[in-house]
Amino acid sequence: MPPLTIRNIVVALVIAALILLPVYSHLAGDRFMLTLFTRIVILALAAVSLNFILGFGGMMSFGHAVYLGLGGYAVGMLSYEGINSGFIQWPVALGVSALFALVIGALSLRTRGVYFIMITLAFAQMAYYIVSGIARYGGDDGLTIDERSRFFAPLNLSDKTQFYYVCLFFLLAAVYLTFRIVNSRFGMALQGIRSNELRMRAIGFPTYRYRLVAFVIAGTMCGLSGALLANQADFVSPSVMYWTRSGDLIIMVVLGGMGTVVGPVMGTIAFLVLEEILPGIIKFIGLPFVGAATAGRASEYWMIVMGPLLLLVVLFARGGIDGLLMKLDERFGSRRAQ
Repeated sequence: MPPLTIRNIVVALVIAALILLPVYSHLAGDRFMLTLFTRIVILALAAVSLNFILGFGGMMSFGHAVYLGLGGYAVGMLSYEGINSGFIQWPVALGVSALFALVIGALSLRTRGVYFIMITLAFAQMAYYIVSGIARYGGDDGLTIDERSRFFAPLNLSDKTQFYYVCLFFLLAAVYLTFRIVNSRFGMALQGIRSNELRMRAIGFPTYRYRLVAFVIAGTMCGLSGALLANQADFVSPSVMYWTRSGDLIIMVVLGGMGTVVGPVMGTIAFLVLEEILPGIIKFIGLPFVGAATAGRASEYWMIVMGPLLLLVVLFARGGIDGLLMKLDERFGSRRAQ
C-alpha cells in the first residue's frame, strides 16, 4: 500500500473527483462541466504520452500534436467514407500514428538537441500543410463528423457520460502503462539514456532502438487521444496538429511536472481550468476600475496573466505541481521526524 503522504492524498482526491464528476454534473445540471473535463481527460492522455518521451526519455519533440491530427483524421476520413465502426476506425488511427512515429523517429532520432526539435517540428508542419490542402476532407475548414464511432451495445459514444468514462478509462490505463514501463528494465534503460547516452551505449545498450520504441509508443498513445478528441468535438481540423498545440502540450507537461507519472494529468487540469477561469477573473477585477466594456476586452488577453504564471513555475518550481507536492511531503516529513 502506498504511504500516506500529501502527494498521494492529492492524487487520490484528483482520481476520485474525476470518477465522480459525471455524478456532480448530473445532480447540478451542469453539462458544461462534463464537456470541459472530457476535453481535459483527452488532452491529459496526450500530455502523458509526450511526458513519456520528454520527461523519461529526454526527447524534446516540438511536433507531438501531429498525432492528435492523425488520429482525428483517421476517424474523420473513415466516417466521411461511410465507415463508422470503431473497431476499424480506432485501430487505423493507432496504426497510422504508430507508422508515422516510426518513420519520423527513425529519421529524427539520428540528430540531437535543437536539430531534433526542428526536425520534429518540420515533419509536423508538413503534415499540417498536406492535410490543409486535401479539399475532399474539408481542407483548411476542417471536417465535420456526422456520427461518432460505433461499438457494441450498450456502449454508445453519443452518450456524454459513457464517452467520458471511456476517455477516463484510457487515461488511467495510459498512466498505469507508463508507470509499469518506466519501472521496467526498458524504462530504467530509457532513463539511463536520458542521463548519459554515451555511457549506456558503452555498456552495450542499443540506445537508438530504445529511443525509437519509446517514440513509437508515445505517438500511438497520442493517436488514441486524437481519435477521442475527434469523437468529442464531432469535428477535426488541421489546427489540432499546428505547432502551437504542441506548445500547449509541452506547457501542460512542464506545469504538472516532467518525468513524473501523474504530473501531466495535474498540469493539464491546471492549464485548461485556468484557461476557462482567467478571463472571468480579469473581468471581475477590472470591472470596478475601467467599466464593463474595457474589462470585457481585457479578459480576451488572459494569456498575459498565464505567461508570468508559467514563468514563475519554471523559475521557482521546476518540478511543477508534482514537485511542489513532493517538497511539501519532505518539509512535513522532516518536521515529523524532529
